[in-house]
Amino acid sequence: MATNKRVFTLRLEDEVFDKIGVLSAAQHRSMTNYIEFVLLKHIKEVEQTEGKIIPEISKE
Repeated sequence: MATNKRVFTLRLEDEVFDKIGVLSAAQHRSMTNYIEFVLLKHIKEVEQTEGKIIPEISKE
């Protein structure tokens, strides 16, 4: 199945990594899915207060 999701490396302190593991398990999500969920929630909150975020078109 094709996906339009990009892959990148994220470096976290051990304590942050472990806490995300606890939070994601409590919601029955993978850590990756939980991080994406939290980021999308944050983006929505920012856009509600500061307006829509419009990324520049990447030339990759």
